[in-house]
Amino acid sequence: MEKEKLEMFRHSCSHVLAKAVDKLFKNVHNTIGPAISDGFYYDFDLEESITPEDFKKIEKEMKRIISLDEPFERREISKAEALKIFKDNPYKIELINDLSDDEIISIYTLGDDWCDLCRGPHVKSSKELKNFAFKISRVSGAYWRGDEKNKMLERVYCYGFETKEELEEHEKMLEEAKKRDHRKLGRELNLFFISDYAQGMPFYMPKGVTLKNLLIDFWREEHKKAGYIEIETPIAMDKSLWKLSGHWEHYKKNMYTFNMEDTEFAIKPMNCPGCMLFYKENMHSYKEFPLRIGELGKVHRHEASGTLHGLFRVRSFTQDDAHIFMLPSQIESEVQNVLSLVDKIYTTFGLTYHLEISTMPEDHIGDEKTWREAEDKLKNALNKLGKEYIINEGDGAFYGPKIDIHIKDAIGRTWQCGTIQLDMQLPKRFNLEYVDADGTKKEPVMIHRVIYGSIDRFIGIITENFAGAFPLWLAPVQIKIMNINDSILPYALKVKEKLESHGFRIEVDDRNEKIGKKIREAQLLKIPYMLILGEKEMENGNICVRSRSGGDLGNMELDEFIKELVFERDSKKI
Repeated sequence: MEKEKLEMFRHSCSHVLAKAVDKLFKNVHNTIGPAISDGFYYDFDLEESITPEDFKKIEKEMKRIISLDEPFERREISKAEALKIFKDNPYKIELINDLSDDEIISIYTLGDDWCDLCRGPHVKSSKELKNFAFKISRVSGAYWRGDEKNKMLERVYCYGFETKEELEEHEKMLEEAKKRDHRKLGRELNLFFISDYAQGMPFYMPKGVTLKNLLIDFWREEHKKAGYIEIETPIAMDKSLWKLSGHWEHYKKNMYTFNMEDTEFAIKPMNCPGCMLFYKENMHSYKEFPLRIGELGKVHRHEASGTLHGLFRVRSFTQDDAHIFMLPSQIESEVQNVLSLVDKIYTTFGLTYHLEISTMPEDHIGDEKTWREAEDKLKNALNKLGKEYIINEGDGAFYGPKIDIHIKDAIGRTWQCGTIQLDMQLPKRFNLEYVDADGTKKEPVMIHRVIYGSIDRFIGIITENFAGAFPLWLAPVQIKIMNINDSILPYALKVKEKLESHGFRIEVDDRNEKIGKKIREAQLLKIPYMLILGEKEMENGNICVRSRSGGDLGNMELDEFIKELVFERDSKKI
């Protein structure tokens, strides 16, 4: 089913849901009910709460309504007529009053006894939904119009798919996602935790720090090869800087601020203004371009507590930022260079991706002509590479259009991590200059870009992608050595020392426990390799190897084992 048609079916089904709730519950005020990525929802103000025990009867009533073959009919009415029809619903009245007096309003009826304020479109008749597969998934709270100052409503979520098979497949994916939940794995694998004393601000435990540093080391290695330099800028800067950059006007509600010696400071939500100051510190020549400047900057953003979710939505994170200053003639080639780096890094993790170009939003700075030129530059760069992309209208950054890179994980979910943002505004605001070949001073063009996006969020994504079973090169503990008894411990420590001399991360489990228990626990911790050492191995000077995925691999010479593991690690095999 085409995307537009699927959205129409889902939105039509949300009206069926609203009509069913209206019939089954007392004193219901309907509000809004859009289609979403896996179905639809509807928000209600009710006298009595909807509970999971009510799901079956609501679904039964929805199916009854669908079977009646009631028409969805569109009517256009005046604002006065709309106010009269919805006089008993304060939420609809508020939406209607937001419209101008002469605006034509559309409503949709479903049968003779129910209507809703709606732009549409909808299916012609409820019977078209007969084979559409839906299921109520959950009920949650949602503030009216997303404002925490407003009343809390009840939001009923439903899955909605063209066929029963697609719905079942979606539910299987969700069950698999639960098993892979990075918050659960983060605790079980001792990677990170989040405290009530710092909501949305992760604490990394030693193994989590190891994982994060491995990602950073890989980032630095690849960026050095790609010609980037690295800087570090302050975490808090004067409010006047954020006014100059435009962030104060466009992003203030998400910024943390404080006063010191009668000056207001803001903790940085982005790294770009600091990089602008770094650029301005010296005069630059066209010969330096493209000038690629990376920064692993810690940023803080004020996110509503209800939106926080593990490492996926946080208030404090490390961003793998970079800003590239260039000549206008270098835009296309630099976009292509960034995409080449994106491809190298994502494919190392086995991640596939697709591209979207996000165009000028309503809340933008700069003139429309400059925006269109910038959008054309991004399209040309992708066209010359032969890259397919889709257009995401109106979703660009306030200072420029962008290419968003959406990765796909092992169970088919997509995540927007990387982005390439072409900025023709900030260099002007900061009066950035360079000396051109003819000796005149000119304004550079710049790109903002990230690849991991948030390193913290990327950790969450790959934790779920690998289900915690990280490939050897990323595993915080690569090898667990287990001695059968205390007399074997000196040999175990000797094996550990040799493996560590080749750069491997080792733990020795020397507890007085049965070897079966040690193996089971190492398996739960998803250690890639386990070495079981007993009298026989000590006498022969070899090791008994067990793999996380392959089970018992038998006895091996230690040097042979090291040779194989060095290749697996250094090739970043997944």
